[in-house]
Parts: sequence; structure tokens; C-alpha cells
Amino acid sequence: MIQVTSKDVMEKFNLNLVSGNEGIGRYITTSDISRPGLEMAGYFTHYPANRVQLIGRTELSFFDMLPSNLKYERMLKLCSQDTPAIIISRGMEVPEELIQASNENSVPVLTTSMKTTRFSSRLTNFLESKLAPSAAMHGVLVDVYGIGVLIIGKSGVGKSETALELIKKGHRLVADDCVEIRQEAEDLIVGSPPPLLEHLLEIRGIGIIDIITLFGASAVRPKKRITLIVELENWDPEKVYDRLGLDEEKMKIIDTEITKLTIPVQPGRNVSVIIEVAAMNYRLKKLGVNAAQEFSRRLDEVISMQDDLDDY
Repeated sequence: MIQVTSKDVMEKFNLNLVSGNEGIGRYITTSDISRPGLEMAGYFTHYPANRVQLIGRTELSFFDMLPSNLKYERMLKLCSQDTPAIIISRGMEVPEELIQASNENSVPVLTTSMKTTRFSSRLTNFLESKLAPSAAMHGVLVDVYGIGVLIIGKSGVGKSETALELIKKGHRLVADDCVEIRQEAEDLIVGSPPPLLEHLLEIRGIGIIDIITLFGASAVRPKKRITLIVELENWDPEKVYDRLGLDEEKMKIIDTEITKLTIPVQPGRNVSVIIEVAAMNYRLKKLGVNAAQEFSRRLDEVISMQDDLDDY
């Protein structure tokens, strides 16, 4: 499980650490961000202490209006044991009361020169990406015509060899063997390679090859949204395979249902071409063009016409 700390945020956005140095390693457990306006007014009944507290011009201007005897008290409550960090935007000066309270409770206080709304948006996106539900799958992820195709199947069925042929045709490799998957939003599944396997592809009989060295930087990409799953399996003569494509199979990854195709593999079948066509056909379906449904409609018309002729 990937964990995010206040130090990670500081390094990511190049923030300045003002006080509370001892707490810079505190964990951030939620992507939600709090603007503590009510807390500045003294209402702490529902204070979301486990969130990053972002203080902008509005909160500080109200704080300046408080009586001196209340300022330290409010800041001490703001710096709870669960607060991962307090961030001051617009490069504004940090109140002395906040510095004192943060040092007492070891809550890191950071500053940024960015505007409050802009920084809040960027920080939320960063935390949602890092804290998204994750999983790992055995397979190969390839970008085919802009469609993230996750190729799965039993070991030795030819996943990496198929990916290599797709790369030779100009498509891009994302991950081989192990695909790290994150649900970054509802119905949004993104796959990426583990750092150890980045840009690498394993071909039995050859070994591990570096795709960037062989095919250039344009042959890889760091991550890709997964929208289609292709399962390769050895041809089973006893199994009935879908020949029309009317029934759409789904596979659930984390909390998202993704379209899945099963392609039988046997000598003479060009699997890479089939996957290319599958990706293009998937795009056409999203645009409202469904060849299987059109064929079914034509077939129904022919049957209806035949029935009408039989009635005469």
C-alpha cells in the first residue's frame, strides 16, 4: 500500500517548511482538503483534523481580527495530534501563534506562493492519484490506437510476444508481466509498470529486452487508462466461442466493470492484428457504430420478409 506523507507533498510542490519540523513525516490518509474558516471562528465540533488544512487570505484576514487572547488558543486546537500538515497559500506571512502551536504539537506548517484555489486543485489531484485504491495484475498493458488494452492469460500463452508485435507496428508498451492498477476516479482505472520493470519486456528464449533502447522513447508510455481487457487462451475445440459479438462480457477490477474479450490462440491466427481490430471496433462502438447489432437487425429483416412471403 502506497502511503503519502507531509514530506512527499512538500517535495512535490516545492513548499517551504516554516515550523513543526518533527512532524514532517506525518501520514496523509485522505485526499480531502479543509479550509478552516469555521475553526478560526471557534467552531471545532466537527473539525476534520485528519485532513490537510489549507489557509488562504480569507482565513488569515479573519484571524487578524481576533482578540490576542484567542489567537493562540485557536491555533493550538488547529494543530491537533491528527493534523498531517497546515499550508499557508500566496506566500503570506505565518502568524507567530501558529508557529508556536505547531512547534508544540509537531504539526508541520508549510507555505506556497500559489493561489489558494489553484493549489487546492493541484494538491487534491495529487492526493487522489496517490491514495487511490490499487491492485496488481499479471498481464501486459499496451496502448493500441489510444485504447488501453490489458492482455491477460495463462503463463506461456504468448502475451509478451503479442505485445512485441504490437510495438513493432507502432503501438506503445505500458507494462509487462506485472501491471500496477489504480482506481483514480469512478470508472477510471489506470495501469502503470512497477519501477523495477519500467520499459522492459520479457521474451522467452531471448530474455529481458529494453523497449526504449530497441524502438525509441515513442514506443513506451508511463501509464494508461485501461478500457479493454483481452484474455488469450489456448484454442479449445470443445468450447463455443462468441462469433457475433452481441453479448458483451465484463470483468471487474477493483470497483470498475471493464469490457472483456476472449481470443482463442492457435497456429495461423495473427493475434496482434485481432487485438488491433478489437481496439478499433471498441472505439466504433463508443461512437455508436455496432457491426454485430447491425447484422442482427439485417437478419431480423430477412427473417421478417421470409415470413411475409410464406404467408402468401
